[in-house]
This record gives sequence, structure tokens and C-alpha cells, in this order.
Amino acid sequence: MKKFKIVMIAVASIAMLSLSSCKWKPSEEQIKTLEETKAAALSAEKTLAQKKAERQEWEKKVAAKKAELQKVKADKENVQNFQKPAAE
Repeated sequence: MKKFKIVMIAVASIAMLSLSSCKWKPSEEQIKTLEETKAAALSAEKTLAQKKAERQEWEKKVAAKKAELQKVKADKENVQNFQKPAAE
């Protein structure tokens, strides 16, 4: 996420430098470009946070299913051992 911010700042900086030609004051177009870039970066960060939360939820579900599978396997083994006839 930090790397993404750095890249977005670098892109915005390059865009500002390439669009500005020795002017001290940014033009309306430059301000608009900067605001659009900032909005895109914020949107991407929000999406990333949502996806990370979603991933954590899925990882919890997978862990629960794995635990359930282990319990079912143990129960199956107990039933199979119970059904085996005693060796005479």
C-alpha cells in the first residue's frame, strides 16, 4: 500500500512537472488532473482495504472448514475402528 502511494505521488509529480512550464501557479487543468489522480488513489486504497477484509473473512471460513474436515475424519476413523471385529 505504501508502494502504491509512492507510485501515485510520483505519477502526479511527473504529470505536474510535465504540464507546468516555468509557471509559478498551476493551471486549472493541472489542478483538475491532480484532483482526479488523488481521487483515483483514494478509491484504489479503499478497494484494497475492502479486498483485504474480504480475504481475511475467507481465510477464517477456510480454517473453520479444515477444522470441521479433521473432526469428520476423526469421527469416521472411530466408527471404522468400532465396526472392525475383534481378532480372535
